Amino acid sequence: MTEEKSGHIDTNLESSFKNIDPEARTDEIEAESNKQLRENDLKESSQEKINSGNVEKGNNEKVSPKITNDTQQTTDSSETSETGYDSKNVHYEGDVAIYTDPSSGSQYTWDKEKNEWVLKSNESYGFEDDTHVYTDAEGVKYFWDKEKSAWFPKVDEDFMARYQMNYGFVDNAKIEVKKEEPVVKLEEKTKKVKGEKRKASEPTWFQLDETQNTNVYVSNLPTDINEEEFIDLMQKCGLVMRDPHSGKFRIKLYREPGTDLLKGDGLCTYIKIESVDLSLQVLDGYNYKGQTIKVERAKFQMKGDFDPSLKPKMKKKKDKLKLKKQQEKLFDWRPEKKLGDRAKHERVVIVKNLFDPKIFDVDVGLILEFQQDLREECSKYGEVRKVQIYDRHPEGVAQINMGTPEEAEQVVPLLNGRWFMKRQLTAEIWDGKTKYKVAETDSEISQRLDNWDKFLEDEEANKKNTEDKEKVKSESNS
Repeated sequence: MTEEKSGHIDTNLESSFKNIDPEARTDEIEAESNKQLRENDLKESSQEKINSGNVEKGNNEKVSPKITNDTQQTTDSSETSETGYDSKNVHYEGDVAIYTDPSSGSQYTWDKEKNEWVLKSNESYGFEDDTHVYTDAEGVKYFWDKEKSAWFPKVDEDFMARYQMNYGFVDNAKIEVKKEEPVVKLEEKTKKVKGEKRKASEPTWFQLDETQNTNVYVSNLPTDINEEEFIDLMQKCGLVMRDPHSGKFRIKLYREPGTDLLKGDGLCTYIKIESVDLSLQVLDGYNYKGQTIKVERAKFQMKGDFDPSLKPKMKKKKDKLKLKKQQEKLFDWRPEKKLGDRAKHERVVIVKNLFDPKIFDVDVGLILEFQQDLREECSKYGEVRKVQIYDRHPEGVAQINMGTPEEAEQVVPLLNGRWFMKRQLTAEIWDGKTKYKVAETDSEISQRLDNWDKFLEDEEANKKNTEDKEKVKSESNS
């Protein structure tokens, strides 16, 4: 086999050397030699695999990988016709040998690792206008969508043709194309829509969701029960809701029409839906005053025609927030105050006649000085949490928040009747109600901000002058 191989190469090279310029580059000769070597290697390996390896054809049929050269074709034409496989059907794409089945048109590539022919895949990846493109085995192109992170088919004439072949034919000739309406009519329509008012939908009967229905219906009650007893009974399982306007509990004992005689049934509205479940477990079948009462979820049914005028008005957003705060306050658990506990406002000391508000128009920085003086003086008797100067109040008010009521009581005699900047001070414990903050007009606010900016600028200028003086002094000393 080796001798035949080398002889075959020399013969082919001989014919090629006749047409080559002696001074031609040797790399062309090497390329031709390598090509002949690859073809002969393929022929040799294919001949060796006649009995062991087969070429797949379709799903079940196989083609024997037998390759014949030009001389063999003339002598063994019968064998070639039987297998339908010869070297004419093999070509190369780079270093890859590709066999084309003449009967089916299917292509196979030679797998060097498995040492056998495998069906060539037509799938490929590439770029079109900086976009990832994937072509499947059927030739359908897909484009990569970066935003959706998914492949989407390219909808063109080829794609529509394949789609119609697989899923049915669509006669485009029968599709009616709507004519575009004139722009004038469109504008008239939009104007008409803008001018028209939407009609309010007529009110209809409501259906209350069970997950939000906190109403329970109680039957077989004693006829001598009153509202207070009924409330006490129902509050065994939860807090009963109050009406936000009247403040009364939302319970009802039904009476005989036209009389004050009780029928023995009633309605109760809880705040929490959990109270409904608890009442069904605890109060249903409960013996009350010798009678076994029945508790169930309330169901509202319409009797007669629905009258929208009798429907209660929707609550405003403000009323809903108020009701929500009231309910949250009911469920807010806090320990009860001990006897002798004092209120928070007893920690606050109010000082009056401390200043004249006009002085702050001249020098805004006096506010900080007053705060600092009061903090230093009051800290002798305890923790000073906050000092606030009401600079717009005509009585010259300052507020001092101490740590405890006892500390505040010690500060009062310290400041009450004391003279400060030729003004006699008054000090007392805050009553917890009086508000000392004075509302400012827009012009007053603007003036105050301007004064404050001027104060900051003066402070910065003074600081810079001080630094310059110290710098000059240090330079003169050195």
